[in-house]
Amino acid sequence: MTTVAAEHWEEARNLRLAARLAASGAQPPSLGLAREGVLRRAVGLTLEASGCSAPLGSRCRVETAGGHWVDAEVVGFSGDRTFLMPTADLAGLLPNARVVTTRREGEVAVGEGLLGRVIDSDGVPLDGRGPIRPESWVGLGGVAINPLTREPITRSLDVGVRAINALLPIGRGQRIGLFAGSGVGKSTLLGMMTRYTAADVIVVGLIGERGREVRDFVESTLGEEGLRRSVVVATPADRPPLARLHGALRATAIAEWYRDQGLHVLLLMDSLTRFAHAQREIGLSVGEPPTTRGYPPSVFAKLPQLVERAGNGADGRGSITAFYTVLTEGDDQQEPIADAARAILDGHIVLTRRIADAGQYPAIDVEVSVSRVMQEITDAPWRERIRKLKRLMAAYNAQRDLIAIGAYQRGSDPVVDEALARWPKILEFLGQDVTEASDVEASRAALARLLDDTREPAPATHATTHAQEPAR
Repeated sequence: MTTVAAEHWEEARNLRLAARLAASGAQPPSLGLAREGVLRRAVGLTLEASGCSAPLGSRCRVETAGGHWVDAEVVGFSGDRTFLMPTADLAGLLPNARVVTTRREGEVAVGEGLLGRVIDSDGVPLDGRGPIRPESWVGLGGVAINPLTREPITRSLDVGVRAINALLPIGRGQRIGLFAGSGVGKSTLLGMMTRYTAADVIVVGLIGERGREVRDFVESTLGEEGLRRSVVVATPADRPPLARLHGALRATAIAEWYRDQGLHVLLLMDSLTRFAHAQREIGLSVGEPPTTRGYPPSVFAKLPQLVERAGNGADGRGSITAFYTVLTEGDDQQEPIADAARAILDGHIVLTRRIADAGQYPAIDVEVSVSRVMQEITDAPWRERIRKLKRLMAAYNAQRDLIAIGAYQRGSDPVVDEALARWPKILEFLGQDVTEASDVEASRAALARLLDDTREPAPATHATTHAQEPAR
């Protein structure tokens, strides 16, 4: 962001903040006692209480040794027993402890004061910069938007990555999955999109990440300039499953509030898989039956509830373009969470280990990646170039082994011959340094230069005798 653009952005933010503070005064959510119960049982992650009638999703407080309190949420009930899941460590918990149900008008504090801050799943600042003054409170679960009132996706979004901008164009308000195994450059690609995407506000949800990675992302990936227009919700892997679940919900609720102010928001959630793992732990703890690979049914109900909250607002009121990372166990693209995510997202970008091991970054497998809104945001010549490049790559990869050992005979297939002639330029086009940004127009122009030039196929040659011999 240039100095002039940064000053303009700061001025616009300050004007919005002043207008809203002058119009209303935010009040914290009201707390009140509803009914007091007693803790009867604590097994694993689940607490069982009796005597406290509370609806699903409501909050309770459980007394521990020394008069301290632990927050918990109602996740189920059976007869007169209420099942609770804590949001913090249960050290000091005692039998027959008091359980107090609380009433809350809101769950998530929102406002311009969140920009540049790092908070946890409860909204508590982690950056040591003091409390955050909220402007309003919104529900953790959000408010569903009538699908018929949503603004359609008609405009492309610049994410600064040439392979994505040119071959997998992203629309403003699209929900995309970033499918990757471990160590193939997922975090690096997220960092590039964080720095280069054209968005008013960036909301980052780091769900179930290692604590070290949280600091690295904030200080190295975002940096001081990127953090100024960002909100980071961090829930490390050592937090209870309910806290990890709430971290994803809080990040989405904050993004929704900024969208409702008419802003264009980029939501990055790393990762959707760990959100599913957290719900699996909760579901199994309260007695849900495991179904597909140990995942209970509630996991597959929670995923679309989370993802559907992103997207364009009603009647053109802002947008949330969301990238959800999906960890593929053992690089298995058919594992349950990956398969379910593909069905509910508007596209998927696949990073493969084969490409990463070859030293190409970002390691995007263009052949198996899809943007489902490409038809709405591209013209016919652009789509034809995308299809042509995919055909060339598919033809080359189909003959990769023969080419590698010198057994492919030029002239056998004109498409493979063209792919061979263009292959060095194709690899150069797909690769991009992390310090380099390529906007939509530049990416599209690079694709046109790559494919539109006239290139004579290399003369046909015969494979050598030893290459034609069967492998021994």
